This record gives sequence, C-alpha cells and structure tokens, in this order.
Amino acid sequence: MTAQSPAGQSQWAQIIARDPGHSQRYIDRFAMMAAQGHDLVGEARLIDAMMPRGATVLDAGCGPGRHCGYLHQAGHRVVGVDLDPALIAEAERAEPGPDYVVGDLAGFELPAGVPKRFDAILCAGNVLGFAHPLTRRPILAGFRDRLTPEGRAVVGFGAGRGYAFDDFFADVAAVGLTREQTFSTWDLRPFGPAANFVVAVLVC
Repeated sequence: MTAQSPAGQSQWAQIIARDPGHSQRYIDRFAMMAAQGHDLVGEARLIDAMMPRGATVLDAGCGPGRHCGYLHQAGHRVVGVDLDPALIAEAERAEPGPDYVVGDLAGFELPAGVPKRFDAILCAGNVLGFAHPLTRRPILAGFRDRLTPEGRAVVGFGAGRGYAFDDFFADVAAVGLTREQTFSTWDLRPFGPAANFVVAVLVC
C-alpha cells in the first residue's frame, strides 16, 4: 500500500512478491476489525473536518478504500491511489463511488475525468514508512504538485518504520512544503520529543 519506482522497491511490494496472500489477509483483518466495531475512519473524519463540502481529496495509499468510502459519503470528490491491485480491487468492491487508480505514488498518472489537483491529500496507514527511502522525496514532491493553492496534505506514520521523524521533516522542507501543524495522533494530541507517531499538516 505504498510506492514503488525504478529507484527502489517498497517494503509492501517486497512483501506481496514473497507472499501473494498477504494482501487478502490484510483485507480480512480490517474487515474483522470493522465487524468488531473498531474505529477505522478517524483519519478520514479529520480530513472531512478540514474541508468544505464537495472538496477534492486524494487518498495516497488508499488500501481497501475505507477512508475513500467515508469521504465520498460525506460529499467529497475522492480519488484513491495504491500500488497493490488486490487492495484496489477490494476498494472498488467494498467502497464504490470514488475513483480508484493502481499506481506508484512516486510517479503516477491520473486518468481523464478525475481531478488533477486536490484540496486535501491524505497519506495514512504508515505509507511513507513502507516506501523505499529513495522514493520518499518524489512522493512528497508529488503531493506538492497536486495540491490546490490553498490545499493541505496530511501525512501520518509511526516511529520504528525506518523513517526518522527528523528525516521526514527535512524531506518535507527539501521539496518545498511547509509544516503548518504537527501532532502526535490523528485526534490532534501535541507532538513532542517523546512522540512515537507523527501527523503533519503540510502546505505549499
């Protein structure tokens, strides 16, 4: 559920190459959690709260589409992009309505008829932690290029994923993005030196 490019293969791509059943187990795990009543759309609620009705939203690394579906039902124009065809197929089945694209976040093309610029970009689920280090700046630069002038990208991932927060902050600055706000959780707890998760709101 991340990016892959000729410069380097993501951890997710390596996992599914070794274990083709991994994607289905991932789908099944989140379906079970949903059936048990777990809150799986907190990230999407945050994006919805930030946007007016009818906003354009890109879910970068959308997986099986739960955030896309929530935001679509809330009245937004949603595009989901993911490297994994199995996850995109499940998104199309389980959460119809948004536009879904199988693509490499480090360099993908959007088809005709879908938005090309976005009021919000959501990148949740440790997507950047799974991405190959050489693709992280291209991914962030792609977010920059696809934001509307007033748009915001919201990126969240955990510590221990091979992507130090300080390195992320440096990459954000290097591609010309600015951290408007930084939190330690999707419910907007303060970020500090002891944080084991980051949620960064990025602007051009």
